[in-house]
Amino acid sequence: MTITTLSSRELNHDVSSAKKAAQNGPVVITDRGKPSHVLMTYDEFRRLSGKRRSLTQALAMPGLSDIDFDPPRVEIAPRGVDLS
Repeated sequence: MTITTLSSRELNHDVSSAKKAAQNGPVVITDRGKPSHVLMTYDEFRRLSGKRRSLTQALAMPGLSDIDFDPPRVEIAPRGVDLS
């Protein structure tokens, strides 16, 4: 994936080259030197904003069983309360 950066002026002068560049990866459009927008293909947009999964579906994804995850147990002790 190639990330291309264009100023808003460059985009306005040559939209077709920006669209061609978006075929190879996102095109970052800058406004006064700062990133302001991203141009991408509609297929890439759909892939990134696709159907949301439930937590159980996400955890059932292939390959996740190979990840070792053993967080340390946390003990939560009650504290005394001063009601005076």
